[in-house]
Amino acid sequence: MSEIAARSGSGVNRAAEIVSALGSRLIVLVGMMGSGKSTVGRRLAARLHLAFVDADQEIEAAAGMSIPDIFATHGEPHFRDGEAKVIARLLDEGPRVLATGGGAVLREETRDRIRDRAVSIWLKADGDVILRRVKRRTERPLLQTADPAGTIDRLIAERGPLYELADIAILSRDVPHEKIVDECIDALHAYLLNRPAVGQAASRA
Repeated sequence: MSEIAARSGSGVNRAAEIVSALGSRLIVLVGMMGSGKSTVGRRLAARLHLAFVDADQEIEAAAGMSIPDIFATHGEPHFRDGEAKVIARLLDEGPRVLATGGGAVLREETRDRIRDRAVSIWLKADGDVILRRVKRRTERPLLQTADPAGTIDRLIAERGPLYELADIAILSRDVPHEKIVDECIDALHAYLLNRPAVGQAASRA
């Protein structure tokens, strides 16, 4: 067997082992806006042959309006109520990869449901990385401030202790997306099958 074929076969086996060990649980990605949850989530789901769901898209579909419009029309508390309901529903729909919004972990009931029904991965990104990724996007409601960089730093400080509750932490940085996906798979395999992790896991310190 060639080296390439061997690696491919190993990847298939690892994916199957991860999915088998998951059982009825989901894989839930948490982290700040711009940390790559949707992009990495789609690729991770494809590698594991699982469905991918973006919670923000589901929220918009349920509300019949965009998230910026929900914030503008009804305010953040109303949005968080809807977000919690949508995530609760998605967590009941079986194994898949679920990307959550950056503030989803603010609700205790959401954190509890994720803990009970999923394996969670925190994509940990530094403030400067996040700012570079989101600065060209004007639809982020929480960044409609005179100091987006300061807002990002504040949100990281406020939400960091909640993100740290995740089962796995992976450093999101400017490398090819497939490298981050590889590290997620290595960490999932280690977490679920109790083997040493391989890859650039993020420090929780």
